[in-house]
Amino acid sequence: GALYSRKFTLDGEQVSLQVQDTPFVSLEDDTDSICCQEQINRSIYWADGFVFVYSITDYESYRVIRPLHQHIRRIHPTANIPLLLVANKGDLLRARHVSSTEGLQLAAELGGSYHELSARENCAGVTEAFQQLCQDVGRVLGSCSGEKRRGLHLVRPKSPNMQDLKRRLKQALTSKGKSATAL
Repeated sequence: GALYSRKFTLDGEQVSLQVQDTPFVSLEDDTDSICCQEQINRSIYWADGFVFVYSITDYESYRVIRPLHQHIRRIHPTANIPLLLVANKGDLLRARHVSSTEGLQLAAELGGSYHELSARENCAGVTEAFQQLCQDVGRVLGSCSGEKRRGLHLVRPKSPNMQDLKRRLKQALTSKGKSATAL
């Protein structure tokens, strides 16, 4: 998965955001356990917040969320880590396989917030969702009283070509007409 970095100002403070895209998480056969790469486990250790994304047109992408969350809870059993559940492809309502009700129920079960959006047609919705997650992470980290969460001593992963990723992310975020899936 690719690592994307961005610095921006949120509520008057400079925020450094790193997003680790974690592809290739899948359910093992017809079970409720997941199969993922070791790189994903390393990302889980250093993450301060999680964004779970599924497509409303792909029920399998929805099904993998709960086992992935359980996997994260095994790594961080007592941590209060903010999470965001994003139902993507909201522009493809005719092809919908996952209802909004199912998404809302899952978000409530996982203890996170829920956003249904179209990354292709509404990049402002994506920005708002990430801003909310950053605010939630800021509140949690601010209430830690200086205690470090387990796993923060691990080195965050480096991208093999950070300059190219920075350029592509900046291009995608500044071009309102571009598809967010071009990342």
